[in-house]
Amino acid sequence: MIVKQYLDLLQYILDNGVDKGDRTGVGTRSVFGYQMRFNLQEGFPILTTKKVAFGLIKSELLWFLRGDSNIRYLLENKNHIWDEWAFKNWIESEDYQGPDMTDFGLRAEKDPDFKALYLEEKKAFCQRILEDDTFALQYGELGDVYGKQWRSWKTRDGKTIDQIAILLDQLKNHPNSRRMILSAWNPEDVPHMALPPCHTLSQFYVSEGKLSCQLYQRSGDVFLGVPFNITSYALLTYLLAREVGLEVGDFVHTFGDVHIYNNHFNQVKEQLTRTPGELPQLVIHSDRSMFELTKEDIVLENYHPQPTIKAPVAV
Repeated sequence: MIVKQYLDLLQYILDNGVDKGDRTGVGTRSVFGYQMRFNLQEGFPILTTKKVAFGLIKSELLWFLRGDSNIRYLLENKNHIWDEWAFKNWIESEDYQGPDMTDFGLRAEKDPDFKALYLEEKKAFCQRILEDDTFALQYGELGDVYGKQWRSWKTRDGKTIDQIAILLDQLKNHPNSRRMILSAWNPEDVPHMALPPCHTLSQFYVSEGKLSCQLYQRSGDVFLGVPFNITSYALLTYLLAREVGLEVGDFVHTFGDVHIYNNHFNQVKEQLTRTPGELPQLVIHSDRSMFELTKEDIVLENYHPQPTIKAPVAV
């Protein structure tokens, strides 16, 4: 059921979407306004029609929960899903003296030699982030993205707000509250972020001993990004529920502009030919708090996806 809803969304966009230009220059087919609801009691929501890198989702979510916004932690955990935006900041800076990388995303797609050069430069950039503290501090930083907004939202009087701590307190002491909100969209900080938050706001709801989450996502790259978003917020819901002694309920995924990039159509059509399999189960092998977990503590059992389908990231 969970995977079918996702496949239905892909088909709906192909059939009903509008072709539009976009910030990246790649172009999309998009619709505005769409919603999916997943019952988390039916199994852990991760695609089975292609392999989704759960290890990357785990380390990214733990990165968010740390309140971190520097890619060094991700690189230490062999997670490269935020590299592109940090690398873009580097090659557009006055300090960069390497080969011309203007319009690097589109050029890498069309020119194999340039793509090889681009990948070599990016690999060197990531290695320097790992080895050079000063360089990492300046060019590994993505600005006040998700983790910073979740754990240390800046206030006008110079203080910070820990939204996760407040949310846990509400879940424990005021579970009927309609104010259990986690927001990543801070208008003052948006201009200084490497990528303004796509998953902007989530609301939590407790009923009959179960915790549900609804996410509003302003922009969704359906082929590459949305499978990660579904699984990440399902995992967050599991971790929060576990922390306060609740079961899990539903994950409701609500979209603004939800789209397929023009260079993902073939991959989407391939995925639509595949038949969904059984969902895996999430197991956490630790009694520690969610803030003390490592990615090794969080395990999917009986996850048997079909092969990976690769596609380029639009930056």
